[in-house]
Parts: sequence; C-alpha cells; structure tokens
Amino acid sequence: MCLLVIAYKAHPGYELVLIANRDEYYERPTAPAEFWPDAPHVLAGRDLKAGGAWLGITKQGRLAAITNFRDPVSHKPGAPSRGRLVADFLLSRDSAEKYSKRISKHGESYNGFNLILGDGDKLLWYSNRAHKRKVLAPGLYGLSNHLLDTPWPKVVKAKEGLARLMNEESFPQEDALLSLLEDNTPAPDHELPDTGVGLEWERMLSPIFIKSPNYGTRSSTILLIEKSGKITFVEKTHSPFGQEGLVRRFTFQLVGNPP
Repeated sequence: MCLLVIAYKAHPGYELVLIANRDEYYERPTAPAEFWPDAPHVLAGRDLKAGGAWLGITKQGRLAAITNFRDPVSHKPGAPSRGRLVADFLLSRDSAEKYSKRISKHGESYNGFNLILGDGDKLLWYSNRAHKRKVLAPGLYGLSNHLLDTPWPKVVKAKEGLARLMNEESFPQEDALLSLLEDNTPAPDHELPDTGVGLEWERMLSPIFIKSPNYGTRSSTILLIEKSGKITFVEKTHSPFGQEGLVRRFTFQLVGNPP
C-alpha cells in the first residue's frame, strides 16, 4: 500500500472513511479482495508471493493497513515480509497497542514501514522508522511512503479531495471517491521529495495514481464504517498503464468475536 487517507470520527454518519491505493510491480502475484477461505471472518487481498496483505478488515471490525517507507539505501534484501504484519494482526486478538508493542521489539528486522491498526476501540499508527506509535484522535490523516502526515503532494491533494467530498450532501459517492484515487496528475518538480530513487522515479511516483509498463497502482480501495456498524468495502483493480479491471463490492454488519 502506498497511499492511505483516513477520516476517523470526522463525519456524523461514519466512524471511519478510508481510501487507499496499492502500488506494486505488476508481475507480483496477487489475489483480489475476498473473505479468506481459511479465515472466513477476514476480508482482504493477498500477496501470493509472501502470503501477507496490505489492507484488510474483519467482520468484527479489526482493521490493518501498511505502507512501505521509501528508503532504498537502508533496504535489507532478506528482511521478512511486511505484509505478514497486516495478516497476523487481522488473525490475532491482540489490541492495537499490544500488537504494536510486540512487533516493535523486532521492528528493525523489517524494511521500513508504517502500520495502521484498529481494534474497534482505538486506531493507532506505528512506524519502525519513527520508532514510535500514536493513538489517533478524531481527524483526517494521510500516509504515503514516509511518516504520518508528511506533506508530500499526493498526500496533501488526496486529503483535500476527501475532505471536499465528505462535505457534500451526496457523500459517499463511490464513483467520486474512485475518481479521486485515479488522479494521475504528477506533482511539479519543485514539490517532489528526495527519497533516493532519482528524479525520474520521483516524478513517476508523485501522482495519487501511478501508471507505467511495469509498476503502478494495482488496486484502489474504499472502506466505509458507518456509525450503525455497517461496513462497505470496495476494491477496483488495475492493469499496466492504468487499465481498469474488476470492481468488487462487499457490505456486511459488524458481528461479535470469531470462534
């Protein structure tokens, strides 16, 4: 996952509104979002190479999402899969704080990441690069491949776009949210961060939606949790050069703890 915008307790009808884009190499084998056959209470896509996930929720309202921290100089070739952290939290019963404290004990073994965890009581951000966790207060948050609310152009633009849509009487219009996630306008050079990948890559990675022959936005996701406990999960997949794929839509009501 490379872009997340979260409105937490910031709308009268919704406990949480989340929009996200997952950017990845197209050749990496991936399963689209579904309720997992081996864990039917978990709804998420799956990375078929390492077995992890990038964004998911359970029928009980446990939520996890991850973004990579872009820092090629510090890359560890043999590091464990960061996506396993998402899957493991969704399958566990640890609170968000307990889980983040547990993984922080060996956080340095992973390449850089940001983890969003929700347990139905608290929403928390943890980064092994910042070496800290933060329980999120109600508000609007953006996260890409740096720390929480780092004002990269795509983060600022996506936050402003979500805030604007949430103020409309017609909210939520799923087509409008997907349109925001598919904005492929690059940032001007003077606004680009310098993360060590070179100017050409910084330009390619700067839009909300990334298109290229080999790497780009593989899926766009909308997650809505209403005050009533109704959950809506929409995933739209994409192919090379941003070609549109399938749209999957799931709705369900929060239930009690899994067996």
